[in-house]
Amino acid sequence: MSFLDKFKATATKVGTQATAFGHTVAREAQTGSQKALTNFKLENECEKSAKILASFLADPQHPESALNAIPKEVLRRAKGLAIFTVLKAGFVWSGKAGSGIVIARLPDGTWSAPSCIATGGVGFGLQIGADLSEFVVVLNSDEAISAFAKGGNLTIGGSLAAAAGPIGVGGAVNTAILNPAPMFTYSKSKGLYAGVSLEGTVLVERKDANEAFYGQPIPAISLLGGKVPPPEAASALYETIEAAESIDESGLPDQAYVVPEGTLGGTAPLNPTTGSAASVPPPATTTTGGNPQSQQIFDATGAH
Repeated sequence: MSFLDKFKATATKVGTQATAFGHTVAREAQTGSQKALTNFKLENECEKSAKILASFLADPQHPESALNAIPKEVLRRAKGLAIFTVLKAGFVWSGKAGSGIVIARLPDGTWSAPSCIATGGVGFGLQIGADLSEFVVVLNSDEAISAFAKGGNLTIGGSLAAAAGPIGVGGAVNTAILNPAPMFTYSKSKGLYAGVSLEGTVLVERKDANEAFYGQPIPAISLLGGKVPPPEAASALYETIEAAESIDESGLPDQAYVVPEGTLGGTAPLNPTTGSAASVPPPATTTTGGNPQSQQIFDATGAH
């Protein structure tokens, strides 16, 4: 057999294997999406959300981790939090599904009972395999809370603007939160911290999951409005927030990473000292919760 014949045979074999792999991944993506949207329970989402949020926040045992975390002042001023994961997988045609919860800060400073949310869809783009991304959306305005409380579909970046949230400690953070966008978005997956865009992502209220947990149909507006006592299932989440809000940042350097207003995710943030493009902070050994952190853009259109 000539070299050319061997090359053709090998190419054909590889092509066949790639096609078979793609079909398998697509089937798994579809199956996984269906399971993600139908089998999750609110108590499990609360536990998952507590772990996700902890990975974005400073670890009280390691105050220096605040340099690579959602700022304490952003958390203290937050009127609400939406925390969720999105699984995206496929081959050429891709599927995605996500689930999580949203909570609101009540007038007395405590947090509401959680309401289940989900996202899903299909798209077209060159992707082989699967990718799980974790998101935290900080709700900075009453309008943002109202959008989640009304139920139905909420499109991030639709009637309410969303911006990549600041990271770190210092004056640049304080400036960024003087007149914040209605929503700050944060995400992590494989890779380093970067700007993030959730523009166009649609989130829906999971009324069925709420009813299954609370024992009766309770609308999101009642849950987020404090009409239902906070459940024990969400205690770890509340404790995570309380610990991060009380972290001691004294002695830490003035170091923040703020994406300029109007800049889409993926662009280097602004150096608060020089005003020029800054390097995105690398994953540190003392990042939040002791786990390396990262952020990744999630494109709701299906392209990655």
